[in-house]
Amino acid sequence: MTNNIGMRLSVIVAAAGIALATATLSANHSWGNYHWGRTSNPFTLAVGDNVSAAWDSYLNTAINDWSASTVLNLTKVGGRADSKQCRATTGRIEVCSAAYGYNRWLGIARISVSGSHITAATTRLNDSYFTTSTYNTPAWRRLVMCQEVGHDFGLDHQDEDFDNPNLGTCMDYTNDPDGGGFYGKSNEHPNTHDYDQLLSIYKHVDSMSTVGTFSAAGTPQHQPENWGQLVRSSRNGRVQIYEVDLGNGRRIFTHVFWADPDADGRGR
Repeated sequence: MTNNIGMRLSVIVAAAGIALATATLSANHSWGNYHWGRTSNPFTLAVGDNVSAAWDSYLNTAINDWSASTVLNLTKVGGRADSKQCRATTGRIEVCSAAYGYNRWLGIARISVSGSHITAATTRLNDSYFTTSTYNTPAWRRLVMCQEVGHDFGLDHQDEDFDNPNLGTCMDYTNDPDGGGFYGKSNEHPNTHDYDQLLSIYKHVDSMSTVGTFSAAGTPQHQPENWGQLVRSSRNGRVQIYEVDLGNGRRIFTHVFWADPDADGRGR
């Protein structure tokens, strides 16, 4: 690992460590310092609908939930013709669902960045797992949709422990998204700390915008061999970030939500 990658990894790990180390909720859970460039607040970010009918209501919920932020609004637009490939589009988010196979992951969020600015983002939802008895539930669908879309505008997790009580946010990993009993709160929607973090990320404005000028960007890369170098992994390996360095300050980061290795016999 080069010094530059090590420095970037230190920033990401430090942010996650703060969220894990404190018993009280923290609003310090940004994904590095990456954000969409825009010249005013609130700004509107288009979300391409490339999901099946089984996901439509969950995409609508995520759009409504995140639009409750005071700094950004999401609006749903038509998706691309190659929806399964989920090719990125500059200036917006593409959200896709398809049977990507039993390749161990539930959801992927990818951001393309130039310097510190996000220029394109995608969310992929793996229907091969969401048709199994473990994951084919409203709670799991809401959690993964909400979390992966949240990554697409610069949020990281508040917590990465699957086995502790829920924090009441989709940016918290859990074994029981709808809560109850030991797990307590539901993790199906954002909470106040997510909105506080968005306000912190987007409280400034930029001299240029990376939002709203649409064009095809990049190639489909939902297979692990295309994700680049692993730059961060949780202790149990179920949360990982990969990086492709394209040079000249341009990078692609892939945030992976792995399936439970014991769920339905189709995990890692």
